Amino acid sequence: MTSTLHPVILCGGSGTRLWPMSRRMLPKQFLPLVSERSMLQDTVLRLSGLERCAGPILVSNNEHRFLVGEQMREIGVAPGAQVLEPIGRNTAPAVAAAALSALERDPEAVLLVLAADHLIRDVYRFHDAVRAAAAVAAIGKLVTFGIKPSEAATGYGYIERGDALPGAVGAYEVKRFVEKPDRATAEGFLASERFSWNSGMFVLGARRYLEELERLAPAISASVRAAWDEAGRDLEFRRLDAEAFAACPSDSIDYAVMERTHDAAVIPVDIGWSDVGSWSTLWEVSAKDERQNATRGDVHLTDSEGCYVRAESRMLSVIGAKDLVIVETDDAVLVAHREKVQAVKDVVGHLNRANRSEAVSHRRVYRPWGWYESVTDGERYQVKRIMVKPGHSLSLQMHHHRAEHWVVVSGTARVTRRDEVVLVAENESTYIPLGTKHRLENPGKMPLFLVEVQSGSYLGEDDIVRFEDKYKRD
Repeated sequence: MTSTLHPVILCGGSGTRLWPMSRRMLPKQFLPLVSERSMLQDTVLRLSGLERCAGPILVSNNEHRFLVGEQMREIGVAPGAQVLEPIGRNTAPAVAAAALSALERDPEAVLLVLAADHLIRDVYRFHDAVRAAAAVAAIGKLVTFGIKPSEAATGYGYIERGDALPGAVGAYEVKRFVEKPDRATAEGFLASERFSWNSGMFVLGARRYLEELERLAPAISASVRAAWDEAGRDLEFRRLDAEAFAACPSDSIDYAVMERTHDAAVIPVDIGWSDVGSWSTLWEVSAKDERQNATRGDVHLTDSEGCYVRAESRMLSVIGAKDLVIVETDDAVLVAHREKVQAVKDVVGHLNRANRSEAVSHRRVYRPWGWYESVTDGERYQVKRIMVKPGHSLSLQMHHHRAEHWVVVSGTARVTRRDEVVLVAENESTYIPLGTKHRLENPGKMPLFLVEVQSGSYLGEDDIVRFEDKYKRD
């Protein structure tokens, strides 16, 4: 591998099939579902050991930008770039924006395109496949990885390989891409041994990909280039122009380029891959006991088998269950048969239609300055627990409909209230009257914890008027 490899990590996606863990403000790629780290962190750390590998280009939406940055900080990885999409437009535009980012620093950049929420167990084989793909990309091919199928799955697209590429061991021309098949068709694919699952991972020359995109999907190419040319710098982020990107057609890299180019190549691999797309899939890839139960958290099972049981906030006891998925969070519980978990997305749809917060966020909500979590609420009041990271601060703000009472539990708070700035120490409190301009800061070197009691006629998070914000939020 002679060219520098620029990993592109696509951090979008809502992961609705993994509710109640995965939610809009904290989807599955940011959760520790398989290991003690988040799936995004595992994806990035999996790159360690690849030669000539640049810092990852992380493509995310605006809502998750600080979460992405914080998770990279936790594992000690400096991103090569963070590109912000103002609106989701699928993978073809996202990869195009990442290609433009890589070419700013490296005119010969080769992209390794990965989803943030996939599992790969055999990292050494994965690295070998990436090296082989980079060599094929060097001759102008657009390379995808085909996963060796372990069953006649109907939930994946398939790739049929054609002739072997001369001089490229293990690489083939792509004969065709196939949409998710029915069971009989999938069984035929499995028997033929010519088909692989479509992994959604790619190795592409950045310039070569943009050339094919311009030829095959010129509207996408033009929109992304316009959004890039008008992009703004926002702290460490590159924010694509909202108007230009919104005009971009929404299409996947498969449909826009890979299924239409004459230069698609596939490398079949057996790397312990999974897209972890549902609770049943997570059960399949998890360690199990002698009765095929997979558990996480404070769980006690009696006379149960074939279950996935996860407790996030309390002790969970299960008796006499078979083939169930049981997931407990601090504000919701899911109980489903393993064969019915695809219907979880319908539950999320119901919650969205009912405007329920359980589809959007957990009780703990992460912010660039730290987090807050709801403790209790009632008519005209709400109690929250707040953590502010050392050196961070909330915006200078005001509320039209609520007053706030802050009690410092540990640490020291610097509080701005109108023109007054005071330090509030542990076991001390302060009051912010309705309509008062104020700010909360942590000037110390340890996290600041406090209890906030809100009172008023309306307690929604949208009752915030910001005057100054170091994170440049609206």
